Amino acid sequence: MDMMQGRPFTGRTLERLKRFLASLGLLYDDGVEMSVCACDDDGEIIATASRQGPVLKCVGVSPDHQGEGLAASVVSETVTDAISAGLSHLFVFTKPSNRQIFDDLGFFPIVETADVLFMENRRDGVKRFVEAIERPSSAGTVGAVVANCNPFTKGHRYLMETAASQCDFLHVFVLSAEKSLFPASLRFEMVKRGTSHLKNVAVHPTGDYLISAATFPDYFLKDRARVDDVKCELDLAIFARCFARPLGITRRFVGTEPLSPVTALYNETMKKLLPSLGVEVTEVPRVEAGGAPVSATRVRELLAKEGPDAIELADLLPDTTIEAIRENWAEISARLEASRAV
Repeated sequence: MDMMQGRPFTGRTLERLKRFLASLGLLYDDGVEMSVCACDDDGEIIATASRQGPVLKCVGVSPDHQGEGLAASVVSETVTDAISAGLSHLFVFTKPSNRQIFDDLGFFPIVETADVLFMENRRDGVKRFVEAIERPSSAGTVGAVVANCNPFTKGHRYLMETAASQCDFLHVFVLSAEKSLFPASLRFEMVKRGTSHLKNVAVHPTGDYLISAATFPDYFLKDRARVDDVKCELDLAIFARCFARPLGITRRFVGTEPLSPVTALYNETMKKLLPSLGVEVTEVPRVEAGGAPVSATRVRELLAKEGPDAIELADLLPDTTIEAIRENWAEISARLEASRAV
């Protein structure tokens, strides 16, 4: 057996890998950063594993070679590569039927739905993450907002002010995934500044647990029409079981979504699923400016065209966000330029 590695594979080797995965009912994920393939004596691929950041994906073994330890071989080489890249906390999304394979490889379940098993290589990793989150010392109504805040707008502020007024304590979770124009650390800082007047609010990063659409791999889902539903169900299961339950969260607040059909569908799914898991969902009407909903997308468009001095920004952003943008304009401007080049 020979091992070959690509960062990622290209050309004919990539096409061979895609055909092999297709034979197993899997798709190749275009976000892959590196792949490992095991080949037989004839050079045919018989097992593979890939990685994107800390997420292992596209793991598969030929049915004719299962039971030979090939999954352990390709995953171990992928893990070694991740560690050499400075990534020690690793994750895998897979079919629930594959649980034993990854149990044996040192991964532990975070949450499981009918379609997806989400695992990590740290025992009780999510439990310890949530135990470290600041929480109120006394009981009462505990709510939550989960948002990307790319950037933090007057709409976000209104949502959080409204939620805080209806709760004894409010947890605000800011997505940690680095898939946005504004880096996670800056988005987090914007929310901290913008909610500092709310004394019953604590702002937290989500870490690697609450999932954005950009970080969820769907290579193993055969029913492509259900991909968005499956992503949503998994994210809500993680929120309800791993975050809401131990933190005593009984209410989740979201803004109405008149602009994005995908987010509107997510809100509807949230309203269907979370109550059965002990969390009431409250939709808060979106704030408007100039006759249109306040939108982070509109803010990013203005910044790209006119920069941080665009007059309309004052209608869309709190002063704290405008200050943060001006303080970090060199980095934001560079990111805008990079996005135009893509």
